[in-house]
Amino acid sequence: MARFTAILILAALATAIGGCDRRRDNGPVIVSAIGKAPALANPTRGPADLPARLLLDSVAQGLVRFDAAGQITPGLAERWTVLDNGLSYVFRLRDAEWSDGRPVTAAEVVTVLRRQLAPASRNPLRPFLSAVDEIVEMTPQVIEIRLSRPRPDLLKLFAQPEMAILKLRPPAGSGPFRLTARGRNWVMLRPAFDPARAPDDAEEPAPEESVQLYGERTSRALLRFIARESDMVTGGSFVDWPLLAGLSIAPANLRVEPVAGLFGLAVVNRTGFLGDARNRMAVAQAIDRAALVAAYAPTWPADETLLPEQLDSAAPPAVASWTRLAEAERREGARARVAGWRTEDAKPVVLRIALPKGPGATILYGFVGAALRSVGIEPQRVAINQAADLRLIDAVAPYDSARWYLATACAACSDSVREMIDAARDAPDLATRARLIAEADVALAEDATYIPIARPLRWSLVALRLGQWQGNTRGWHPLNRLRNERR
Repeated sequence: MARFTAILILAALATAIGGCDRRRDNGPVIVSAIGKAPALANPTRGPADLPARLLLDSVAQGLVRFDAAGQITPGLAERWTVLDNGLSYVFRLRDAEWSDGRPVTAAEVVTVLRRQLAPASRNPLRPFLSAVDEIVEMTPQVIEIRLSRPRPDLLKLFAQPEMAILKLRPPAGSGPFRLTARGRNWVMLRPAFDPARAPDDAEEPAPEESVQLYGERTSRALLRFIARESDMVTGGSFVDWPLLAGLSIAPANLRVEPVAGLFGLAVVNRTGFLGDARNRMAVAQAIDRAALVAAYAPTWPADETLLPEQLDSAAPPAVASWTRLAEAERREGARARVAGWRTEDAKPVVLRIALPKGPGATILYGFVGAALRSVGIEPQRVAINQAADLRLIDAVAPYDSARWYLATACAACSDSVREMIDAARDAPDLATRARLIAEADVALAEDATYIPIARPLRWSLVALRLGQWQGNTRGWHPLNRLRNERR
């Protein structure tokens, strides 16, 4: 009841206020990130939600970082050189200060990076940085990262907030912001002093350069934006997309992002009905993807392959055999497969599907559940973290490697497929890596332990004053890259 009341209030506000954005460019930029109240997260303790990641990226940049378009730009490192056929990255640090005013040194940066990648670290990026062999201080302003095998995508991983250079005791970073105030569910961020600028250029930051970051649920973030009390809502997904349906959001404010990643169902239980690859394929071919995504947004394309494109594989994305069938043939084949299984076992086939909370997830369950029932399978919805047979993966790719897709989708794939993915990780050169990735992609498609549906749906609401905002494949928007640069 409370959810429907919130939706009615949102609709009423939208009608009263209208969809035209007439905000003035004065005062701090106010951002609502969907999630919990922002708190400074220690990346070695595991994944964090969006408000925490934005705060970490704002007060403790990495060696490099993303710009508004999702491209690599300098962070703590003012420049870098790639040597030894891609096995050595040498970074020269710029003049920078910790939040307590002390200068940042190469030795401190090396200590933090080693901690991020230590065996005991639960940093979510650590499994994809196994090629890092050594991190050393060369001079007080230069560090070197040595690799055991080439990784052309290394900088994209080091630009993620999980690789921010954060001192823990006491917590300190080098900017680009300083945390100056905190409320119940918000923090105020003010531009940090940059010692690299000449003293004459060290102007006092204008109020518009500060950012007030909220962490809150979607309904409150939408209320704040519609009332023109914020300039951006970020972190929207398929889960909360239906909340936009009753609102008069100006087309110029609603941005659907072209993110890359995975949106599909991973098989997490290989016993019973799902113990046979042909049965897993029957589940995959029962789902009408075009009808499912059309229930959300006409611009959201369905997908039937694990990889979005070839990326660093030696071959185009592997295509499962069932994709060549028409929709009616797919359903009929799936129905026959389930009926044959039930002949061997009198019990009905029941599959538990783990999904997050939210109206968008309810729509997803409606389509997937109806598809499974149509072929003789009884679905049961469970919470995303409960024991299940199928679990939704809705994840944006942190970098552009086919191995990330394979490793992330391989929740309960066969031992042989997992060994192939690991072999690609450990390949001594890029050509061998590409070949092994292609072979693993084919094997995973045949194993049918991941059911692709689409690419992740991500959306933001953006005020026109944020002229530097750009949609990008990471769905990532640094808080210092929202307004146009000072002139």
